[in-house]
Amino acid sequence: MSLTTAVPLVLKDPGFLFLAPLLSTEPTHAALASTYDLDAWPVAWIPLGATEDGSEFAYKIDVQPIEVAEFFDPIAYSTVGRSGTFAFALANYTLTNLQRAWNGGTLSTVSGSGATLSSKLLPPSPGAETRKMLGWESLDHTVRKVMYQCLNMGEVKSSFKKAPAKATIPFMFAFEVPTGAPQQPFADYSAGTARLGT
Repeated sequence: MSLTTAVPLVLKDPGFLFLAPLLSTEPTHAALASTYDLDAWPVAWIPLGATEDGSEFAYKIDVQPIEVAEFFDPIAYSTVGRSGTFAFALANYTLTNLQRAWNGGTLSTVSGSGATLSSKLLPPSPGAETRKMLGWESLDHTVRKVMYQCLNMGEVKSSFKKAPAKATIPFMFAFEVPTGAPQQPFADYSAGTARLGT
């Protein structure tokens, strides 16, 4: 019998990023013709726009061995902790995006409106940070991620250099156990049987 390897169903695009207040209603995640293309994200989910280099999801499971004196090998392994992050750098350099990166803060009008508008942003006081929900959808509308309670923990470091370099606003959102259901940090969704896999 000859063996063959199936062509993998890869993800090869940065997709779409969304941000929403805690406990916002999710999309219904109703698939049609193997995509979520017609299942819109509710209005509370704000599209975050273009990024420097896409985004990166990471989830670490900390497993430790259980040992006894009579055996050289562990007799079992136990999960002792989990942690996750979702990182990206927004290319759209605005005070509103800086406010999101700082987990809140006070955004106010200094003077004027329209073309004469002058605005001011102050970072939040320690302990007054706001948590957010994050959403991600693949460009082909077949994969989604919903992260239920996130706090930006990364260094907000922007470089101002000569073109073609550009300033970005970096994010590294860390996952927390959400205050509402489900009491899991995130959920993954896929549309159609191909993305489900075998």
